[in-house]
Amino acid sequence: MENGLMTATRSALGFVARVAQSHPRRIAAGLVSLLLAGTGLSYAVATLVPDAQKLPVRTVIEAVDTLALAPQADALNQKVISLYRTDQTRSADTVDALLKRLGISDPRAAAFLRIDSLAQQHLLGRVGRTVSAEADANSALVNLTVRWSPEDDGQFKRLRIQQTPTGLQSKLETLPMSASTRLASGTIQSSLFAATDEAQIPDAIAVQVAEIFSGDIDFHRALRKGDRFSVVYETLEGDGEPLRAGRVISAEFFNAGKTYQAVWFQEALAQSGSAVTHSLTKGGYYTLTGESLRRTFLASPMAFSRVTSGFKMRFHPILQTWRAHLGVDYGAATGTPVRTVADGVVDFAGVQNGFGNVVFVKHNASHTTVYAHLSRINVKRGQSVNQGQNVGLVGATGWATGPHLHFEFRVNGAHKDPLTLARQSAPVPVSASLKPQFDKVAHLARSQLNAAALLQIGNVQ
Repeated sequence: MENGLMTATRSALGFVARVAQSHPRRIAAGLVSLLLAGTGLSYAVATLVPDAQKLPVRTVIEAVDTLALAPQADALNQKVISLYRTDQTRSADTVDALLKRLGISDPRAAAFLRIDSLAQQHLLGRVGRTVSAEADANSALVNLTVRWSPEDDGQFKRLRIQQTPTGLQSKLETLPMSASTRLASGTIQSSLFAATDEAQIPDAIAVQVAEIFSGDIDFHRALRKGDRFSVVYETLEGDGEPLRAGRVISAEFFNAGKTYQAVWFQEALAQSGSAVTHSLTKGGYYTLTGESLRRTFLASPMAFSRVTSGFKMRFHPILQTWRAHLGVDYGAATGTPVRTVADGVVDFAGVQNGFGNVVFVKHNASHTTVYAHLSRINVKRGQSVNQGQNVGLVGATGWATGPHLHFEFRVNGAHKDPLTLARQSAPVPVSASLKPQFDKVAHLARSQLNAAALLQIGNVQ
C-alpha cells in the first residue's frame, strides 16, 4: 500500500509540473490568490484555539536556598584591585603634583622619586612624556612607566619604576616602536592648521601635507574656504601608547576645483622570509599615476612660512629708495630652521656685507641659491648637502629691520624668481621595472583615501 501511495504521489507531482510548464501565468495567478486568501484562512484556524482567559491558572511555590554572605565577603576581600591612570608630564611638575594627578597617595613613592637619579633625569621637568601609573586599593604606587621617543630612529625609551620585595626600583630601557595607521579628513574654514586641529590631526602631519603639495598649492595664498583634504598617516606607538606622529602614507587635497593626490612609495630591496627591507633613501611621494612630487628644487627654503616681499621692485626699508628686490623674503621668528632647496655643495658660509650671516649653495655648474640674514650657520664651506637639509636659522643679521630670511636663486650669476624656477623643475616618474609594485601601493592608497573621505561625510551627517 505504501508503494502505491508513493507512486500516486509522484504521478500527481508530475502532473502539476507539466501544468505549470504549460500554463505558468495561470499557476502564478492561482498562487497569488491563495496567498491573498491566507489571512482568511489564518483567521479561521485562530478561532479554533481556546480562549486564554478560560484556561486554568496554577500557582507554583518553591523554596530557594540563599548562599551564605560571609564566604562571598571573604572572596571579595581577597580580590586584588588595581587602579590605572595615564597622563602627560608638564614642565612645572613636582613629585607631589605629578603623583596627585595620577591618583597616587604614597609618601614612600614620593620620597623615592625625589632621590632616584633616573626619575630626576627623565621624568621631572620633562614636557609631553606619556606616564602611566598602577596603584593598589589604598592608592599606593605599584608600577609607574614613562615612555618617550627622543630620536626619529624608530626606537623609544621606557623608564619603569616598580615595587619589588626590597622596595621601589627604577630601570631604563630602549625598545622598538610599532606603527598603526590612522585615517582623517577635514574642510578648510580659515587655515590648514585650524582645519587639522578640528580633525584632531597632529601638527607634524599637517606640516607634511603642506610639504607634499607645496609644488602645486600655495598654502599661504591659494587656500579657499571649502577646500577639502583626506590623509592616511602613521602613529608610532610604544607598548600600545601613541608617542609621536609618523609619516604621511597617502593624502588628497581638493583646492580651487582641482584634486591633488599623493602616496609614499619606496623600493623594496630584499625579502627574507616574511620580512621586507626597504631603502629609505629611495622613497618619495608620487601621484597615484606614478609621477614624482619631488621636484629638483623645493618651492620654499622653510617648511611653513609667509612671503613678505617678492621678486619685484620695492621701496628699500633701509636705503630709502626704489630698487629691484632680487630675491624673496620670508617672514619667520628668529631660530626658525632654514633648509637648502636642492642637493649641492656649500660654496660660502660666513659673513658678507648687507647679507650678514649667509650661506651660498652651488647645485650645478650654473645654479646657486643664497640664504641670508641668518642668526646661525649650521654648515661649512665645501660640505655636501641634501635637499631639505638644515643650513642655518632665521635671524636679523646684516641689513635687516627684523627677523626674516632673504632667499635668492641665481642662474649663471643672473638673479631669477625662485618661485617660478621651483615650479618649472621637472618631476621624475616611477621606473618601468617598479611600476607593477607601485600600482599595488596606489590601489591600496585609493581605497584608504576613499574611506578617509567617508569619515568626514559621516561627521557632517
